[in-house]
Formats: sequence, C-alpha cells, structure tokens
Amino acid sequence: MSVAAQLLIAFGSVAALLIVMAQARRLPVSAEVKRKLVHVGTGLYAMGLPWLFPDRWPVYMIVALTLVVMVALRLPQIAGRLGEAVHSVERRSYGDFLLAISVGLCFFFADGEALFYVLPIAVLTLADAAAALAGTTYGTRRFKVEEGVKSVEGTVVFFVITLLVALISLMFLSDLPPLSILTLALLVAGFGTLVEAQSWRGYDNLFLPLGLLMLLQGHSTSPLQDLLPIAAVFALAVLAARYIGPRFGLSTHAARVYVVAMFLILATVELQNAILPALVLLAHAWACARNPGGDDFEALDIIAALALFSFGWLALGTALGWNAVQFYGLTAMGLVMGLTTLALRRALIWVPVIALALIGLRQIVTWLNPPPSLWAEPLLVLACLCLSLSALASAVLPGAFFRHRVLKLTVLSMILPLGYYAWAVMDQPSPPPAIGEPL
Repeated sequence: MSVAAQLLIAFGSVAALLIVMAQARRLPVSAEVKRKLVHVGTGLYAMGLPWLFPDRWPVYMIVALTLVVMVALRLPQIAGRLGEAVHSVERRSYGDFLLAISVGLCFFFADGEALFYVLPIAVLTLADAAAALAGTTYGTRRFKVEEGVKSVEGTVVFFVITLLVALISLMFLSDLPPLSILTLALLVAGFGTLVEAQSWRGYDNLFLPLGLLMLLQGHSTSPLQDLLPIAAVFALAVLAARYIGPRFGLSTHAARVYVVAMFLILATVELQNAILPALVLLAHAWACARNPGGDDFEALDIIAALALFSFGWLALGTALGWNAVQFYGLTAMGLVMGLTTLALRRALIWVPVIALALIGLRQIVTWLNPPPSLWAEPLLVLACLCLSLSALASAVLPGAFFRHRVLKLTVLSMILPLGYYAWAVMDQPSPPPAIGEPL
C-alpha cells in the first residue's frame, strides 16, 4: 500500500469518527448509551488497525489526530455540536483521551504480537461497554468509587464478558494447553474486573488494557504451576487490602487501587525496581496522615501519577532502545523525598537522614540490576540533585503543595531525570544490548 493511500485511510478514519459522533448525538437514547456506542465503534475499528496498515506510522498518526479531535471537542464552541456523545455524562472523565492513548501504547508495546494487542483492546471495547450499560439499566446493588458509584451487576457482566473474550483470544491466538488457557483466562478476567471496578474518571481506559497487556506479556507462556500461585497471591492481596488499608488512613477503594498498582508494577519490572515505587505509596499515605493536602482524592491521584510516569518511562525506554529503569527509579525517589519532607514539616532535621537512606537503597537496587541497564551510571550526583530539589521545594514552599501536590511533585521529580536522560541518549553512539525487562 502506498504512502498516499495510508494517509488517505488515516484521515478518513478520523473523519469517520466525527461522523459516528454526530450520528450518535441524534439517537433518542441516554448520554451514557451514546458515549458507549462511540466507545464500541472506536474500539472495534482499533482492533483491526494492525491488519489495515502495512506500516506502523499511520496508526500513531491516527492516535495523534484523534487526540487533537478530543481536545477540540472540549472547546465550548464545538462541544455543543459534536462533543455531547462523549462529554455529556455528569462526571469528570478523561476516558476519551486515555482510550486513544491506550490504543497507541498497546500497539507499540505489543510489537506485532496479535494476542497482546487484540485481547486488551477487545476487553476494553466489549466488556467495559457491556458492564456500563448493564449497570445503568439493571444495577440495583451499588458500591462507592470516588465521588460516584458502580453496580455489582455491571461488575459481574464485566467478568463474564472478559472471561469469554480471554478464552476465545487465547484459543485462537496462542498455543497454550486447555487447562492453562482456562487458568490464564480466569486470571485475566479477575484482574481486569478489579481494575475496572476500582477505576475512576475514565482511568480504566488506560489501566485496563495496559494492565492486561503487561500481565499477558509476563505470563502468557507460564506453565500452570506458575499461574496458580500468582492467582492465589493476587486474591490474598485484595483481601488483605480490605483490612490493612484503613489502618493507614486509606479508604477501602483506595486500598484496592494500591493492590492493583503494585500488581501492575511487579508485572512490569524486576522485584528490586518495585521497591522505590512501593515507597511512593507509603510516603504518600504518611504525608496525608501528617500533613493533609487540599485535594479530595489524593490517595487515587498518587496511583494515577505513579502509573503514568511508570508507563511513560517504559514507553520512552522501549522506543529509544535506551533502558530507562535507573531514571524511573530517580523519579520515584524524588517523589518519595518530596512527600516525606511534607510529612516531616515540623521535624525537618530528619530529612537528610531520609535522603541518605534513599541514596543507600538506590545503590542496592543499582547493584542488583543487570549491567546493560546501567549504561548511564554513575548517577549519584544526579540522584543527590533530584533529592535536593524535591526536599528544598517542599520545605521552603509547603503551601505551594497544598493543592494538586501529587501533580506538582511528580512534575518536579521528572524534570532532572528526563533532562539528563535526553542529554545522555544524544551523547551515546548506539544503544546497549537489549535485556529481558524493558524497564
């Protein structure tokens, strides 16, 4: 297929999306049904993208153009005409942006492996829409999620549809034996159901497909004896969160979200590289207890920040071929430092002690990582600068972090690692040899 033909299809795809949205707006159904019709139509089309284009760049172009359209649809002049099919539900949601981003990231991370792309997008497209419609139509038993509610009936429908999608995908797109297919399908359905049930503000459009993709990449070839303990540990962790989370000031919802976040991190990185992200969660809980901020759902915002910079470093390192795990750790370390400084606002004498402990912990993690991931070392000076920046900003301007503290500290923690990473990549002649873990 020629470049011109691929360009024509790419622009035509975005035009078709606008037409679908315009037609959905005229249907005599509720706003939620309109939104889900657009969601399903977009997802079904996205599932065929790997076979529609011989090259990869048109897919990324479609994702970029779709994001531009989503931004435009939030403008008041346009929202009244076309945006109703997406934005007319009565809650704040980023689902439209995150859906487009997830398609691009899943396409990128799947790297041509049909199972890793089709199964997550199919679950997001079919199970998510079925659960939402079943919940709004037949749901009677509700549970609280952030400022909204979800239904038990919708969650059950999501589990059943996800299980069917997983079984069909694994049967046709993998060579696993039947018992392993059943076990993995149950694990996918259970994990996916928990992610969807605990997501908020449309974040399930990001967490669900990428979480399933990471789960499949890590365990799609695992033997049955390895899958069963994973499923058991995950189930026990969910139960433990219900009783342990409130002891740290977390709501039941937030505690379950913490379990999901750590499961995603452990599915993506080696165990030693999950230590600093885990400390981010502990430091945030401590900061909320000792020095509460002014945001309504900080316990959920920290999960969103952790997931976004984790996936961001993973995507950047994979795309450029330069392993980003050390910089990922530096970002987490800076976030821990900023949060602990806010927690120690009346005992700042302990801040240097925390900083030294984090430096020591980073050195241990560095020692445990394989040599190819250490291509940018030594980073001790950069680590000290990251800690100093976060600590000084939090100590000198604590009032600046009363509102939107998670967003501000995350951006602050990303500045130095991202800048140095860009400089180090440009300064190197060629990427080091690939290793097993992308982070």
